[in-house]
Amino acid sequence: MQGMSLASIKKNPALIPLYVCVGLGAVAAVFYTARLALRSPEVTWNRKGNPEPWEEFRNKQHKFFSPIRDYSNIQSPAPKYTD
Repeated sequence: MQGMSLASIKKNPALIPLYVCVGLGAVAAVFYTARLALRSPEVTWNRKGNPEPWEEFRNKQHKFFSPIRDYSNIQSPAPKYTD
């Protein structure tokens, strides 16, 4: 296929920014998906070690970005189910 080999990129250097942008977009998508899978309180990987993982995030900020509020000072209105 034309444009997919190193020789054709040398013939048409205008494709280099396209490959860089697509590569950065792919890396950003993988990073964000991994962040959601590893840091989100909605995902549980170890149910036996921590049967109620949402209790860890009761007073933590888990939004990616919030310019309006500081969630570290706000208490959660959720009921406490642990005894």
